[in-house]
Amino acid sequence: MEKIDKVYAQYREKVCGFKFDDAVASVFDDMIRRSVPGYATVIGMAKVFAEHYASENTNCYDLGCSLGATTLAMRQGIKKPGVKIIAVDNSHSMIEQCRKHVNSDVNEAAVDVIQADIADICIENASIVAMNYTLQFFSPDRRKELIQRIYEGLVPGGLLILSEKIKFDDRQQNNFQIDMYHEFKRLNGYSSLEVSQKRKALENVLIPDTLETHYSRLKDAGFSRSWLWFQCFNFASLAAFKD
Repeated sequence: MEKIDKVYAQYREKVCGFKFDDAVASVFDDMIRRSVPGYATVIGMAKVFAEHYASENTNCYDLGCSLGATTLAMRQGIKKPGVKIIAVDNSHSMIEQCRKHVNSDVNEAAVDVIQADIADICIENASIVAMNYTLQFFSPDRRKELIQRIYEGLVPGGLLILSEKIKFDDRQQNNFQIDMYHEFKRLNGYSSLEVSQKRKALENVLIPDTLETHYSRLKDAGFSRSWLWFQCFNFASLAAFKD
């Protein structure tokens, strides 16, 4: 039975920085479903992307795989022979759960589950790289290098799926999107205390970019096309292609 997220339900005198530890891993399915608008759509479409863009005898990467939802969705969609999924996360708690989910999955595409910093992973012969809500936790001064490495590791025609929390240059729009996002969380059963404490925990841990920054970084790396395919409030997903 899925455990309910109560990580920030009790008042804390001091709210420490957010970590993907055992407490979070144990309720992560519930946490992300209730905290990320459109999460089910983004994960579901990973299956569709895999059906269309996973090429024979290539690799598909899930960078920041957490419990493996994107990995399992891609695995379900892969139709070509010789495709291997490489799922990477630096959290031991997440990786342990991911391995259990992969081992109990009935689909047959090969999967390597690796505990590592995604900056240390060699990305090669990739037809798909998925980074769902991962780059936002990466140090801003290291993001350009990571996107460049992903581009260089993709085969021609390869696809990067990049899903992120975003911010807006226009102050009114930014405030509106944040306010509506917090209402979304309350609609899903989170109290004002939980919303406030979670937000404080993520300060200086999750640092969002604007869509314009993402587009510029992708273009600089060499991606010929990058399109917004999904957005709900201040969460968005881009598809970027290497020609």
